[in-house]
Amino acid sequence: MNIIEVKNLTKKFGKFTAVDAISFDVAKGEIFGFLGPNGAGKTTTINMLATLLPPTAGEAFINNFSVTRDLDEVRRSIGMVFQDPSLDDKLTAEENLRFHARLYGVPLSEYEKRMEEVLKLVDLFERRKEVVKHFSGGMKRRLEIARGLIHYPAVLFLDEPTLGLDPQTRAGLWDYILKLKREKQMTIFMTTHYMNEAEYCDRIGIIDKGKIVALDTPANLKRALGGDIVVVHGSKSVELEKELKKLKIKFIKENESFLIKTHEGETFLPKLLKKLKTSIDRVEMHEPTLDDVFLHLTGRAIRETEASEKEMMKAGARGRRFH
Repeated sequence: MNIIEVKNLTKKFGKFTAVDAISFDVAKGEIFGFLGPNGAGKTTTINMLATLLPPTAGEAFINNFSVTRDLDEVRRSIGMVFQDPSLDDKLTAEENLRFHARLYGVPLSEYEKRMEEVLKLVDLFERRKEVVKHFSGGMKRRLEIARGLIHYPAVLFLDEPTLGLDPQTRAGLWDYILKLKREKQMTIFMTTHYMNEAEYCDRIGIIDKGKIVALDTPANLKRALGGDIVVVHGSKSVELEKELKKLKIKFIKENESFLIKTHEGETFLPKLLKKLKTSIDRVEMHEPTLDDVFLHLTGRAIRETEASEKEMMKAGARGRRFH
């Protein structure tokens, strides 16, 4: 059963097409990762799915409700954890939840039970009386997840849920996210800049310049890339780039590194080193990772921080492609 269905969804801002007739679905109980470089259209897509932005064309359904015709039903069907903090840090954890529950019309007769359940789920029940400003970054994120669950949504949207957290806290937060999937069969639609986190997703959709360029499991995406990835690092990047072009070797340049996809890395690498005249600092070779998949499909490396799509539209930023 699909809990999210997207059909030819399109969003234009004047002559600029931010989302270009994309179609995909998300199954109930699935963790779906939505990835894309700066200005690719992922935030615009999420805003349309959350009824924050009307589509120009196409349609989308959340829990069988239309995002264009059944706005209230869609909003009751989703929970949101935004990238930027949105808690009232002058209130206690419990007061934050109570305010959110009242906004969503949670019956008073059910509130206490739900509050206890969601706070225990994220190990904050014993801290419910404490003022949020005293919470750590990880505790605030966990509370935001609890708040997003208080009205029992069918889908939980997580926009960069671990951005800005230290590695240990990120790992702990993922324990709670996986617990939601395991114990509540919760459908989670998320974005992330940490590619190791994308490995937790059941499927990943990669969007670039408004179009879905890949949609599959992490394992299948890496398998489809195939071969080996050779990475050549050199401080004389200008000379090295000219030489690689002269040798007609396809590559992606990332700062002073050149990524080359080859099907026979062990035989390709010695031949390459023999041909190169420009000095290099070091060479690496590894099997494809999700970072490599992303870079291959979009021509850009995913970042831990990004500018807003609005800013990117103004700047007219465009990514690099294989030469």
